[in-house]
Amino acid sequence: MEHIITYFSSISPVLAAFYATLFTWGLTALGASTVLFFKKLNQVFLDGMLGFTGGVMIAASFWSLLNPAIGMSPGEGFTKVMPAALGFIGGALFLFSLDKILPHLHINHPEDTAEGVKSGWQKTTLLVLAITLHNIPEGLAVGVLFGGVAAGIPEASIAGAVTLAIGIGIQNLPEGIAVAMPLRRMGMSRRKSFLYGQASALVEPVAAVIGAMSVAFFTPILPYALAFAAGAMIFVVVEEVIPETQQNGNNDIATLGLIAGFVVMMILDVALG
Repeated sequence: MEHIITYFSSISPVLAAFYATLFTWGLTALGASTVLFFKKLNQVFLDGMLGFTGGVMIAASFWSLLNPAIGMSPGEGFTKVMPAALGFIGGALFLFSLDKILPHLHINHPEDTAEGVKSGWQKTTLLVLAITLHNIPEGLAVGVLFGGVAAGIPEASIAGAVTLAIGIGIQNLPEGIAVAMPLRRMGMSRRKSFLYGQASALVEPVAAVIGAMSVAFFTPILPYALAFAAGAMIFVVVEEVIPETQQNGNNDIATLGLIAGFVVMMILDVALG
């Protein structure tokens, strides 16, 4: 870990954000690659892993984003917490707006339940867009933390940003499976299922670079930006991830998976970040 932190400390934070999210994309691709060997996986396992994903996202939202956002805000009492509160609301509303505008379809849902603006797009495209929505706040969160390092904010550290990237990468592994497997069950070829599955995370490096550059140039927005990413992530968990884990009657496994994901990310952030 020390060698990784040393390396990331020696390069541009924007470039570091890009490399870190290439790692998170790579783990999505690794998860999606399971379709090259299996046509389906046990649904209990999938729901448990999706719950784990939600737990990681919730823990990262607080430990890596909201808590530092509050810590770096000036003032006391209501004054100190307002940037985080406003940013959090803004992030949730941003994802809410995208959810209403961008055509997408949740996994294991019939095609007539597609959300967003009506379109003639294929079901596979709608499924991939749904997961792509998940990945925007994840990439943004990593980029914003690296941007905070560039701005010289004490509460933003290379170790914290790398830890967040590791946590997001870990939860991207089951997320890649969750995208690719339904496509394979629908009859899509192994190769296309993999390509669509890994493509859902390509937005992360883009969002990371945008986040890092924005904060590096406009330092005062950092508390708002961190909380914005947290609000967007929590919206995704509550609106999409948790409901999806409850679709197949594996509620207990999904809940335990969520708790495990939260604990793993909390330990990573406190111990390494």
